[in-house]
Amino acid sequence: MKVAKPVVLFLLCTLFLACKEEQKLPAEPVDALTSTFYFIRHAEKDRSDPENIDPELTQDGLGRAMKWAEVLDHVALDAIYTTDYERTSMTAAPAAVKQDITVQYYDPRNVDLEAFKAANLGKNVLVVGHSNTTPDFVNKMIGEEKYDGMDDTDNSSMFIVQITGNSTTDIRLKIDWVKN
Repeated sequence: MKVAKPVVLFLLCTLFLACKEEQKLPAEPVDALTSTFYFIRHAEKDRSDPENIDPELTQDGLGRAMKWAEVLDHVALDAIYTTDYERTSMTAAPAAVKQDITVQYYDPRNVDLEAFKAANLGKNVLVVGHSNTTPDFVNKMIGEEKYDGMDDTDNSSMFIVQITGNSTTDIRLKIDWVKN
């Protein structure tokens, strides 16, 4: 009888392995790097002078920029990009200071998308733009026309695009800020 136990155990293990569901291979290689891009529009700009094409942020805008830095404090950012405007630079500044990152400027009309993706492979990246450039950049990153231009008063949306190998996911979040 003692000889039968190992044989029974062997047969049970073989049966278990034979009946087990077929293991599915991951869609992407295990070592594929994930790049995550956080896209926001600049915070509230000063509208007191309609002739000023490069206004700074209002007090509310400065407060929102600080809140964005708090939200992003839980993300280890590797790079921050903004357009070359006061309002976008000022929106990015608190996060850049908190995470000790030098802000890089980009021109949304002349972004080489493949070079941008390659330069930020495996990184967490904040991109600060405008009501028209932010959704446009997101659409280019995901390869489809999914998002329309933002309302000129929408300063609280964040688009997150995550790229792993050939797989791209995206989401738009609207953060309701509570005024103190």
